[in-house]
Amino acid sequence: MVHFLDLKKIALQQREELLAAFERTLDSGWYILGEELKNFEGAFADYCGAGHCIGVANGLDALTLTLRAWKELGRLKEGDEVIVPANTYIASVLAITENRLIPVFVEPDDNTFNLDIAKTEAAITSRTRAILPVHLYGRLADMPEIMALADRHGLLVLEDSAQAHGARLDGRKAGAWGHASGFSFYPGKNLGALGDGGAVTTNDSELAETLRALRNYGSHEKYKNVYQGVNSRLDEIQAAVLSVRLKYLDLQTEQRRKVARMYLDGISNPLIRLPRWESREQHVWHLFVVRTEARQALHEYLGKAGVQTLVHYPIPPHRQAAYAAYASQSHPITELMHDEVLSLPISPVMTDADVQEVIRHVNAFSA
Repeated sequence: MVHFLDLKKIALQQREELLAAFERTLDSGWYILGEELKNFEGAFADYCGAGHCIGVANGLDALTLTLRAWKELGRLKEGDEVIVPANTYIASVLAITENRLIPVFVEPDDNTFNLDIAKTEAAITSRTRAILPVHLYGRLADMPEIMALADRHGLLVLEDSAQAHGARLDGRKAGAWGHASGFSFYPGKNLGALGDGGAVTTNDSELAETLRALRNYGSHEKYKNVYQGVNSRLDEIQAAVLSVRLKYLDLQTEQRRKVARMYLDGISNPLIRLPRWESREQHVWHLFVVRTEARQALHEYLGKAGVQTLVHYPIPPHRQAAYAAYASQSHPITELMHDEVLSLPISPVMTDADVQEVIRHVNAFSA
């Protein structure tokens, strides 16, 4: 059986260090907003090349609280428009609407899955105040062009880096391009906790201080509440886990890239459309997503052959019941992608034999 992602096997590689981190945190007697969080925030900010890292409860909160902080600082207001990819996971959109902002769905580039720059510029109106590019599947969006576009129009940029830990373009990593960036540490991410977790990175000190208050009931000082905040804190145990795992992130990324290269070199089935890989460092392969008109048949065929696959994602946000108000919109590139995409197994613990088995079965498939 080739597992899609064997989290237990990954954890076993780090078992002794993780147990030591648990014991250290347990023995400290301090479990919220302590030294473990402070140390991880510093290390992750340095890793991303950002001035600040603010740990929060999950990736959705990272995006939601950043937009909320910009509202508190007077940089956004209710009813402002935020451009977002039409083909993203719903969390990107939830963060916008939770803040009573208006999502403006823009089609992706058909080859990269990320925002189409020309379509993004065409979508800008007098009410547009921000762009929320998503580094989908682990590939950085065209951030030089997005930042140049934002500068021309005076827009804020919030990167959704939930799938792109360590992705780099022109020497700069995800998390250091936009005015802020939201990360998820959900267990299945390239940098995953043993539970939910998230963080915001930014070079904006005022934004960072506002976020630190918002995540902690709106308070910088206990019992003195500046904002109507929330409870969204990355706890000490998860921070300790992430500090261990951050040390291995680059090595595991290289292992993912090796798997991706084997797939790209080995899969030759004409029914399968492979992802592109122009820049080695730009993609960290959180997911290896192929496209085929026979998606369901391929999914079932591989399942019977002992190869686990998943669909990321079957329904685009504007077709979800939660966003019925947008159901009349037509985004044909997005809709076709959501009908065709299938994610093959990829992880840092796959063996060459595992990869070759997947390649063999994919190449043997016929609709």
